[in-house]
Amino acid sequence: MNKSQVSKPTMNNLKPFIAPYAKANTKKAIIQIFNSVIPYFVLWGLMIWSLQYSYWITFGLSILAALFLVRVFILFHDCGHNSLFPSKKMNALIGFFIGVLVFTPYEQWSRTHAIHHASSGNLDKRGIGDVMTLTVDEYISKPAIVKVGYRLFRHPLVMFILGPVYMFLISHRFPRPILGKKETRFQIYHNLALLALIMIMVLAIGWKEYIVIQLPVIWIAGAVGIWLFFLQHQFEGVYWAESAEWDYVASALEGASYYELPKWLQWFSGNIGFHHIHHLSPKIPNYYLEACYKNGEIFQKKVRKISFWEGFQSVGLDLIDVKNNRLIRFRDLKQAVVNE
Repeated sequence: MNKSQVSKPTMNNLKPFIAPYAKANTKKAIIQIFNSVIPYFVLWGLMIWSLQYSYWITFGLSILAALFLVRVFILFHDCGHNSLFPSKKMNALIGFFIGVLVFTPYEQWSRTHAIHHASSGNLDKRGIGDVMTLTVDEYISKPAIVKVGYRLFRHPLVMFILGPVYMFLISHRFPRPILGKKETRFQIYHNLALLALIMIMVLAIGWKEYIVIQLPVIWIAGAVGIWLFFLQHQFEGVYWAESAEWDYVASALEGASYYELPKWLQWFSGNIGFHHIHHLSPKIPNYYLEACYKNGEIFQKKVRKISFWEGFQSVGLDLIDVKNNRLIRFRDLKQAVVNE
């Protein structure tokens, strides 16, 4: 974890590289709606049809549907940043309805995600819109039961297998007390719209049929989404700093990675692998992220590039060793304490 340095680039000298891409394009947004949402609906139709033959066919289709749902979530994500469409009202409208498809309340998620962007890498402002990561000192000071809970929370089987079910089916159903009345009101609207959609599908195809299709799709898509979000802020050399030293540009270029994916996965993940650029300027829509990356040499050199398989090495980096400026594994805890 590298602290910010005097030589760090600033937003002022990065603006010329960012400005040409920090603008929405209605035509491109509409094309993305058509090439993402419509195939997802078509796959739903195929999954319903395939149930009469073999559930293995259905399950195979559900994997493809889940990948499309990940891409749909990226459109939802861009709406939350008011970057998919030029119009704020259009972003909110599309974001709300896509939010129902991805089981995520638009207003609530947009607010917590904005907090994440404003505080990513800040040691003093963790816990909202991020994957909670304790420091070594915090972990040591916790009661035994809390330590067990934290270890379970950070375990891959819990985070990536149970995590999607908890987040998308349970956690997103409840308002966040820290947020305002608007977010709470729209949380209720979201739940009602989601309930209506579920009831329509149950009446149309049956509740068992709905569950065996929807559950794998939301679970696989959720696991992929959590993996992408986790990896792009949890890696060797990731940036953390206390508020007094925290720097926005450093938190973007050093606190978010460039996850280099195969082209087909890059498409399904809506270019979110260029996460450092996204954190630097959330106003850049997903369809311009790659072009921005290629246009600025600094975006290629001042970032932690992670290959697809290399990303798995981040699993198990569970504690922030503030004194030694690094992320460590639980097995390294004793050595870290000795080094202090």
